[in-house]
Amino acid sequence: MGKIKEIIDGVASFGKVLLLSRKPSAAGKPKAESLIIMGNGPSLRETIANHSALLKRSRTLAVNFAANADTYFELKPYIYVLADPHFFRVGSDGVSADPNVVRLWKNISATDWQMTLYVPCKASIPEEIEKNCNIKIKRYNLTPGEGLRGPVHWLYRKGLAMPRPRNVLIASIMIALREGFRNIYIVGADHTWSRDLWVDDKNRVISVQKHFYKDNDKEFERVAQEYAGYHLHDILNSLTIAFRSYHHIAEYAHQIGATIINCTPGSFIDAFPRAELPT
Repeated sequence: MGKIKEIIDGVASFGKVLLLSRKPSAAGKPKAESLIIMGNGPSLRETIANHSALLKRSRTLAVNFAANADTYFELKPYIYVLADPHFFRVGSDGVSADPNVVRLWKNISATDWQMTLYVPCKASIPEEIEKNCNIKIKRYNLTPGEGLRGPVHWLYRKGLAMPRPRNVLIASIMIALREGFRNIYIVGADHTWSRDLWVDDKNRVISVQKHFYKDNDKEFERVAQEYAGYHLHDILNSLTIAFRSYHHIAEYAHQIGATIINCTPGSFIDAFPRAELPT
């Protein structure tokens, strides 16, 4: 039954690609240098404090609201990845209703170093970002791909699909691999969500998603609204999909000769080998 399911999943994945995927930006050439992917987990505070010199001189990748932290202009990431549709929703005036998103785009538009910004193929971005000559914009597909390893890995190489992208880190690792990086280190990927997940006396699922920066009340309110209406089994199933996707990434990375090391202390991701950041 396992092989039959893989075939069915593969056919479904190719169907999704035909319906959802667009031509992505070209893949990068193989790169000798390493890349450090910085998730936004709370442990990144300690990593920045202990390894700021390393992060400043290395190729780094930042995600989501990282540009709203003071360290954005200190670390000067080489790649920046946005995935959540929330970043691209605007009102009739062309401006996001979320002041945190408005601030994010303002900070990114102030980038004064060479940086590649990855956004989904169908996403629209502010005009000031397009005009910044320091920012190179690249497009990628968030289409989920599963099934027989040969055909699905071909979709990954072409940038037409990726393991089910339940979070921005999954997309970031796949982008890094397609950019040509073959030595990838991950920090700030705590993924300890299950420790901060509970149900209150009104049967509401509560999830506290901690970051290395301090979220304001507006962001806490947004997250609470997004979780409204979800049941515990929905959240647990989503976590299962995310953690399984990392194992699919590990298989693909091995197949193309890439190494992914998780350098996040206490991380719940069990798909990649662990080590400390190289000095």
